[in-house]
Amino acid sequence: MLSPSYLSDTAPGRGARRAPRSWLASDAPTLSLNGTWRFRLSPTAGLDDAIAAPDFDDGGWGTIPVPSHWVLEGDGAHGLPIYTNVQYPFPLDPPHVPDENPTGDYRRTFVLPSDWPADAALLLRFDGVESMYRVWLNGAEVGIGTGSRLAQEFEVTDLVRTGENVLVVRVHQWSAASYLEDQDQWWLPGIFRDVTLAARPADGLDDVWLRTGWAEGAGWIDAEITAGAAAFPVTLRIPELGVETVWAEPDDVARVELAAVDPWTAETPRLYAVSVEAAGETAILRTGFRTVEIRGDRFLVNGERVVFHGMNRHEAHPERGRVFDEEHAREDLARMKRFNVNAIRTSHYPPHPRLLDLADELGFWVILECDLETHGFEVAGWVGNPSDDPAWRDAYLDRIERTVERDKNHPSIVMWSLGNESGTGANLAAMSAWVHARDTGRPVHYEGDYTGEYTDVYSRMYSTVPETEQIGTDGSTAPLLGCTPAQGARQRTKPFILCEYVHAMGNGPGAIDQYEALVDAHPRLHGGFVWEWRDHGILTRTADGTPFYAYGGDFGEVVHDGNFVMDGMILSDDTPTPGLHEYAAVVAPVRFAFDADGSGVTIENRRHTASTADLRFTWRLEADGRAVDGGALSVPEIAAGSSVRVALPELTPRVGVENWLTVEAVLAAATAWAPEGHIVASAQSDRTPAALPAPTAPRITGWRDAEGTLSLGPAAFESGRLVRLAGRRVDGPRLELFRAPTDNDEGGAFSDPTGSDGSVPGVSSASLWRSQGLDRLVHRLVAVQEAPGALRTVTRVSAANAALSVSVETVWALVGASLELRVEIEPSAGWSTVWPRIGVRFDLPDDDAPVTDAEWFGLGPLESYPDSLRAARVGRYTATIDGLSVPYARPQETGHRSAVRELVLGALRLHALPDTRGRLPGFVLTRHTPQEIAAAGHPHELPVSRTTHLFLDAAQHGLGSRACGPDVWPAFSLRPEARTLRVRFSTLA
Repeated sequence: MLSPSYLSDTAPGRGARRAPRSWLASDAPTLSLNGTWRFRLSPTAGLDDAIAAPDFDDGGWGTIPVPSHWVLEGDGAHGLPIYTNVQYPFPLDPPHVPDENPTGDYRRTFVLPSDWPADAALLLRFDGVESMYRVWLNGAEVGIGTGSRLAQEFEVTDLVRTGENVLVVRVHQWSAASYLEDQDQWWLPGIFRDVTLAARPADGLDDVWLRTGWAEGAGWIDAEITAGAAAFPVTLRIPELGVETVWAEPDDVARVELAAVDPWTAETPRLYAVSVEAAGETAILRTGFRTVEIRGDRFLVNGERVVFHGMNRHEAHPERGRVFDEEHAREDLARMKRFNVNAIRTSHYPPHPRLLDLADELGFWVILECDLETHGFEVAGWVGNPSDDPAWRDAYLDRIERTVERDKNHPSIVMWSLGNESGTGANLAAMSAWVHARDTGRPVHYEGDYTGEYTDVYSRMYSTVPETEQIGTDGSTAPLLGCTPAQGARQRTKPFILCEYVHAMGNGPGAIDQYEALVDAHPRLHGGFVWEWRDHGILTRTADGTPFYAYGGDFGEVVHDGNFVMDGMILSDDTPTPGLHEYAAVVAPVRFAFDADGSGVTIENRRHTASTADLRFTWRLEADGRAVDGGALSVPEIAAGSSVRVALPELTPRVGVENWLTVEAVLAAATAWAPEGHIVASAQSDRTPAALPAPTAPRITGWRDAEGTLSLGPAAFESGRLVRLAGRRVDGPRLELFRAPTDNDEGGAFSDPTGSDGSVPGVSSASLWRSQGLDRLVHRLVAVQEAPGALRTVTRVSAANAALSVSVETVWALVGASLELRVEIEPSAGWSTVWPRIGVRFDLPDDDAPVTDAEWFGLGPLESYPDSLRAARVGRYTATIDGLSVPYARPQETGHRSAVRELVLGALRLHALPDTRGRLPGFVLTRHTPQEIAAAGHPHELPVSRTTHLFLDAAQHGLGSRACGPDVWPAFSLRPEARTLRVRFSTLA
């Protein structure tokens, strides 16, 4: 049987579709149709309509929960998920889709409650179905719906009957609508949001829109009441404000002025309970008063410039997919608040409406995005792109109308976004024109409108730091992407946001602070939205039952985009990454600047609205990482945008050790999103009285050639190589220039910024490292020498089929009760790319005593890299060996702790010494080599380890965000260079 023709229909639907309206809490009757439905999955869409008959025998069918995605139910019995970023998982043949089109048939019965009003209209509401669905009720066709993440209501008044009713829904995975839903996410078909039957009283409220504003302490409501004459009089009540306004008839509805109200902002999310009471229905809303406007190149709320410290947020759960779980969503948003996130871009579709209630309540600036992306047309040079095809115009307009109408009452929404990565064209311009006509109180965003023909803000993805600076610089004539000089000049008159930046894939991103510094320097720049909030891993099990988080390709997809779906600031299991801690430190709403003489600190309140009345300030002094003094700072209340200098207590630093002063701003009381004492911001100041001199290297004479088999204090050597130390077997040191490539190392997105000489356009750093053999180095011992109490080796290190080499000199020497190691690393001429690391590796087999944990004095507590240090603090920390690493979805470099002074592993103590330029090494302690890590696709694929590996790194390459963003900034790029490592080993008493 041929596939039905409606699958290639570009119209937004057909049948008894109702116009979109607000998602309102109301006392009008509703009946949830969620629950267990009968279900049958077919491999094609060519099916007859016999299932629509009320007496159809579905006894041979299975069951499925609604809401759910059928590919996440039944352990693969209903097909498997597909992940693509840009690619369409079907031929690019618009508006057609293949006959191989998984189709799910759903059936259930329900009984209309006997107490429902007899004169009410009955609406059948679907809040989310992917992708096209056809509906029958009691054997009669109701209609066809599209727009997977958009609500659709159908009029079914004449079809519902007393007693038992039979509802049938046929869901097709692929349809013409799928061409408009090519978002970077899993394709997850099914009825995944609520299904509801709603009674609409004849004298009830068809729709309510309370448009609010605020200025200079006063507020107002411009109400739009959509209702028949029978609904009137309509009464607006705000009990907290003593408001009770009665509109006797539709023409009476007018602005309500409020002399004194508290404003709503993302920092002070003040909501007022409002009821709108008609003759037959009362709607309950929570509204906030705020005014959104653009003045020149400033985006303002309530007259103040907004800086977006935002996240792009998909709806994603490792077991439920996009099925909404309010408890999980609330914690998700609370976690954002704890990490200083103040804004959300709903990438790339409207979320479940309750999420926006939570955003109103907890406080976020929200860019609400329409359910639209046609990115896969890029592969064809955008030929056939629906965005400029009149045949798709109605579908585009329908999608934006349903986006705006459903959520228009939310104060958290400060901007509408037309969609994402859909090229440009007349249909997008028409969407913008509709929004501008419908809602004059919110600007329109769309990143793909590079020339600013139909949008109100200038938006870009992943512009480099130099380019972003030029966007923000007054008078700059630097060309802008896709713009003529005249168009570029116009774009510079608008507020600028980075709708996506610092791509958070795997270990990273780096250089977040560089973007934040530009936002401080150039008021036109209004911050941005990290891509993205969370990894989208799907919890899966191997054949032997081992759990892991799956990504693209793990389900045997024909085409997929691999682990590109694992690019979040939190892991799939909700674990915050070190990158999120870094972000929180960079964007902290309170900033500290210490006086040069140490007598005081200037505290700056960088908030939009809130003062520091909700915070208290503390200090502590630590000597070599151990607390010696501390207390509270007396800080007056600081208004938003203001700063205060506060005197610091007179301190008595300890002599001969490092002294560090830490100040913190913490919550003075518990909030809805964090407990009392939660750290909002912190800073450190070095209070060491005088620079601590590094011990000089021992002077050794009397070298002679030798075999290098000897003992030096707690160490034993064979052929110049360490074999035992502090009573345990040890192998090393071995030069290590390779690290298991991060996702950013593997990326070739951009070769910018200028000056990063390791970059080759379109070629990843990791591929250059492999081509130069850094992952397969071999060694040739050139010389072994001994002297009284000392051992020296020289080794040439290179790779097969390579002329480039590195010379490594190691000198071991007894210094009192310690054994000092000095390693001199010098590359030959000719190296043409950056290196991942310069360090040495020690292997500690388990046969003596497995290394289980580490204690160190240095930067911590989390991993840190040259361009990701803002969250790191000097202190004394402990962690298990597993806790030192982050289980990124694809194993990669992890666990580096910078600037280590002291490291204790069991009975062994390492004391790191700075090189001649004062640089301290870092360390990594792990159960696997970089080569083993790089070979694994998932954490569970790492081999069983019987050895702990200790890396002492003189330097590491930065992180950047080149998986889908700029390369490592030149200042943090590790170019091949001579480096020195010095460390002293001793045993604990």
